[in-house]
Amino acid sequence: MLRSESHTIESVINSSPDILGGTPVFTGTRVPVSTLFDYLAAGDPLERFLDHFPTVKREQAVAILAELKEKFDAAA
Repeated sequence: MLRSESHTIESVINSSPDILGGTPVFTGTRVPVSTLFDYLAAGDPLERFLDHFPTVKREQAVAILAELKEKFDAAA
């Protein structure tokens, strides 16, 4: 799970049929998690994503990236 003491995956990502048809979003927002990856894949820095989506907290975005890094490292 997430290494951050203050975040669990459930506190960072929410998926509900009532919000964007069940697309995983950052908890407390309507911002799809995939949007973060779209920004990063396009070469945009995390700051630009956060500026464009102020409802997403830096801690949420960092927690998602840390979780993926942990899973990647475990698979290597």
